[in-house]
Amino acid sequence: MQPKKVPLRMCTGCGQMKPKKELVRVVKSPEQEISLDLTGRKPGRGAYVCNSIDCLKAARKARRFEKAFSCKIPDEVYDRMEEEIS
Repeated sequence: MQPKKVPLRMCTGCGQMKPKKELVRVVKSPEQEISLDLTGRKPGRGAYVCNSIDCLKAARKARRFEKAFSCKIPDEVYDRMEEEIS
């Protein structure tokens, strides 16, 4: 029996490919609300980031979530995500 394939995702902050379970999903819901998805099951478009403040800040500085979701993200959303990760 072959071992199960581990799904890999790229961190939007550091750009490294890591197993999906090690990353935190950021989701844009159908209602255009952006939030952290710690369970990985919320509906909507997802992007992944490492569970560290440094990667979140790097993704924020390079506006990678704005590119992934094709919309402007207010600073309050980033601040809330930083609080939830720390």
